[in-house]
Amino acid sequence: MGINSSHNKETDLQVGPTSEGMVRIFIRNDEVSLPLDFSPDDAIEIANEIIASAKILTKTKK
Repeated sequence: MGINSSHNKETDLQVGPTSEGMVRIFIRNDEVSLPLDFSPDDAIEIANEIIASAKILTKTKK
């Protein structure tokens, strides 16, 4: 499945700090339970990529 593939699976997403000083993105549905841990610097970079993508989409929808 690629980034542009659609699906109808309900999926939960949680983001928060861990006790080990990492930022965890936790993805879960009926088939997957996936914890992804990132350093704080990497998490900021990921957040900036998400923001940049959202800004591109908001500009194209106007």
